[in-house]
Amino acid sequence: MLTKKQLDLLEFIHKRVQSDGVPPSFDEMKEALDLRSKSGIHRLITALEERGFIRRLAHRARALEIVKLPDSMQAKTGFTPRVIDGDKPDSRPANTIPMDSGAIELPVMGRIAAGVPIEAISQVSHNVHVPQSMVGPGDHYALEVKGDSMIDAGINHGDVVVIKETEVADNGDIVVALVEGQEATLKRFRQNGNAIALEAANPAYETRVFRDDQVKVQGRLVGLIRTY
Repeated sequence: MLTKKQLDLLEFIHKRVQSDGVPPSFDEMKEALDLRSKSGIHRLITALEERGFIRRLAHRARALEIVKLPDSMQAKTGFTPRVIDGDKPDSRPANTIPMDSGAIELPVMGRIAAGVPIEAISQVSHNVHVPQSMVGPGDHYALEVKGDSMIDAGINHGDVVVIKETEVADNGDIVVALVEGQEATLKRFRQNGNAIALEAANPAYETRVFRDDQVKVQGRLVGLIRTY
């Protein structure tokens, strides 16, 4: 049996993984559960891990994976894991996920900076297979993450992110943003009037603010492939 707080946290993490493809940060968990400190979140996560509901990914800062859900939540939400474990794409790209499991092939468009923006990406480097359940209607592509500015959102250097092509985003979405037509970066999107803030999920990086005509959204994060 889980306590109400444990169940609330598990449900919050599950909803964020389903909507964003990545778990929430500890600050977001603390605010969602109205706790005064992160130590309370640590205790809840430890309890969920001990009961086999979540797993902390080794050597990955604040990265969580949901292993299972209580029967009551499975009936209500329908549980589908959103983090894929497998070999690195360049070592075994075609076999990361069996083709008979409903996988589809997406182009990996190169690297995206989760840190200081790098040059805009326009060339396919290779393809990767992802579960069809991870992508919905519309066009999608994948990018390899370079840098650590999104680690508190569970996105680490070397991960492959699955992106839905779109030119619009809601506040709080993690997006691929093209800055001044030359630099691409993966950040959380916030717009206030004519200003757009690109927020990192790492206190070592500052939020960068631009005019709305300096930033073009090129896609929204919908999934994550983790390699070991």
